[in-house]
Amino acid sequence: MILKKGVLVFSFVTITTIALLYGVSPQWFFSTFLVDSQIPNIDQSHILRAVMMLYIALGLFWLYCAFSSKFRDAGIIVLALFCGGLVAGRILSVIIDGLPSPILIVYILIEFSMVPVCIWLLKREKAESID
Repeated sequence: MILKKGVLVFSFVTITTIALLYGVSPQWFFSTFLVDSQIPNIDQSHILRAVMMLYIALGLFWLYCAFSSKFRDAGIIVLALFCGGLVAGRILSVIIDGLPSPILIVYILIEFSMVPVCIWLLKREKAESID
């Protein structure tokens, strides 16, 4: 239970930080972290800010789940689906488009590693309750 809580709080902090990094000032994020990128136009900035708020909303859900034993497993499941969906899209992009900027490769590694961690956390507690 403590591990699930820790993972959910860590995920809240991480996703909120990432969301704020590229959503508050997309121009700064592009020029600072993305290689060979042009400054985003109004439509791209609009999309990034909408995604920023989606990420923050999910982060707040994970934070709530961390402190609610009733919803903790749901938080872990949503976290696994979120990371799994993102990493699947990123891997598809690597196959179709090639390697992205280094920070996006770091995101791939983090998201890829979170899926088995979430599955392990869900199975771990069930195995302990059987004993």
